[in-house]
Amino acid sequence: MSGKTRNRILDVALRLFNEQGETNISTNHIADELEISPGNLYYHYRNKDDIIEQLFLRFEERMDQALVAPEGREVTLEDVWLQLHLVFECIWNYRFIYRDIINILSRNRSLRLRFARILKRGSSNAQGIMRGLNETGAMRASAAEIEGLATNILVLATFWLNYANVRGEKDEQRAIQQGIVQVMMLVSPFLRDTERLHLHTLSKAYTD
Repeated sequence: MSGKTRNRILDVALRLFNEQGETNISTNHIADELEISPGNLYYHYRNKDDIIEQLFLRFEERMDQALVAPEGREVTLEDVWLQLHLVFECIWNYRFIYRDIINILSRNRSLRLRFARILKRGSSNAQGIMRGLNETGAMRASAAEIEGLATNILVLATFWLNYANVRGEKDEQRAIQQGIVQVMMLVSPFLRDTERLHLHTLSKAYTD
């Protein structure tokens, strides 16, 4: 029962953080939503930062799964598209982290270091996939261009929700779809004509 309650607390906290913003939700709000006493909540988690750290662990595991590169075969454009879906889906499910990323990471050095590890793995993964596309002739880019492109992809993905919010985008799920397309537009200039046409066909479903 204890483990079930712990998971319920995390599930409700994640929903409230995503819907209303982490800064607007207290442990009392979470306890009220669960119809338990604050003392019962504190029995499982010391404070809100403890809840955030456990949610970050879930997020980290999910992102690690999303960043698994294809093995034993040639890389295709569909691999890039699928991985972007998985990554942005993870961002969407834990969007409270990205919406208030500077504040959350500044409060916890451990989370800051762990997020840096995610960025490092994301960069390595992106460069590996693009090198694979280079090897098949699907794209043409130098090592420096691939490194720069990987950095640009990470920056765009990390701060896209903040940009969309400042721009006035109300539908965050739509904003995530637009983010996927924008990342692919970064890749597009390096693709050969056939792959570029295929990319625009894939993107059309999100832009229509």
